[in-house]
Amino acid sequence: MLVFILNAGSSSLKYQLMNPIIKKVFASGLCERIGIDGVLKHEYNDGKKLTLEVSMPTHKEAIEAVLSTLTTGEGKVIDSINDIDAIGHRAVHGGEEFSGSVLVTDRVIETMKRLIPLAPLHNPANILGMEICQELMPGKPNVAVFDTAFHQTMPDYAYMYALPYDQYTKHGIRKYGFHGTSHYFVSNEARQMLDKKYNTRIVVCHLGNGSSVSAVLDGKCIDTSMGLTPVQGLMMGTRSGDVGAGALQYMMTQEKISIDDALNIMNKESGILGISGKSSDLREVLEGMQNGDDRCRLAVEMVAYNIKKYVGGYVAALDGIDALCFTGGIGENSALIREIVCSGLDGMGLNLDPTKNNKRRHDARDIATNSSTSRIFVIPTNEEYVIANDTFKVVSEIR
Repeated sequence: MLVFILNAGSSSLKYQLMNPIIKKVFASGLCERIGIDGVLKHEYNDGKKLTLEVSMPTHKEAIEAVLSTLTTGEGKVIDSINDIDAIGHRAVHGGEEFSGSVLVTDRVIETMKRLIPLAPLHNPANILGMEICQELMPGKPNVAVFDTAFHQTMPDYAYMYALPYDQYTKHGIRKYGFHGTSHYFVSNEARQMLDKKYNTRIVVCHLGNGSSVSAVLDGKCIDTSMGLTPVQGLMMGTRSGDVGAGALQYMMTQEKISIDDALNIMNKESGILGISGKSSDLREVLEGMQNGDDRCRLAVEMVAYNIKKYVGGYVAALDGIDALCFTGGIGENSALIREIVCSGLDGMGLNLDPTKNNKRRHDARDIATNSSTSRIFVIPTNEEYVIANDTFKVVSEIR
């Protein structure tokens, strides 16, 4: 089965063409600057790369350009769009309505539209991608794979906020969590790597420009750091993470700004960028720290400290730990962040091996000492495979 995987953002979209049965990726790429001038970056045939400047006034032209690139010219990997069996879509927010991946129907789209207030930056673009694919590839099944679905197993005492209860019943205000496809993939990989097969206690740190931590008990999420929206939890590239409501109100009063302006600051001007004053890219901030920039030093230490706090809390929530997992661009590539996070966790049975930690590799690996009672894994995430595999499963059930 060939699955066309689409992750539509507000001004960009990522794609892959994959056979999930054999885990083979035939092509992948990114459309940027949709609505401005349009750039398509296409990778195919195990590493060949192609960059095209294509007019993309809307997402429709962007998806048309991707399908054309897949089927014609230098970047061709299939003969026609008829070779595509199904389309799998990343869907950011499914609220409480979707606890798993579903076939896209009019009802599903209408439900996602009702959930737009919970994800105003993401759900509209996700829906648009689904509707365009339905138009351009009529009759092909579309499947929505939700970021929030994996976290729907959280108990009520973990996902509720201590607000008046009717704020939950009337407006659905609660913790939902995100990055679910990554947490699902990494925790399952970790379970396979462990000798222990039952009652597995795993903490997953998905660390990138957006970051989150989850506590996974026997394959099911029992808590996660992101909340109603992705701004809650860890300090991230441009997101503040946890900030007290009083601090937010005080900033608004002092700066004489609206709640929308304040949320824009928390989402786009805070985090690593806001503290370092240099960049939202941790690699540049680490370089600044090495060159003696104290604000960069502060940003790095804050990032690691916040991760460490959540890890410790989730070890307590799980009543112990079998494996701590690092994934995402930072989690997979920053040995220093892993080292700082793991420092002092010996009492939890987490003993990092410095040599293993500093050795650069791109495969899943154990970086704990041989004597460590709990394991420390670095596991490259594969969210696209989860989307493709879920699409395959959903489509197989209806055929």
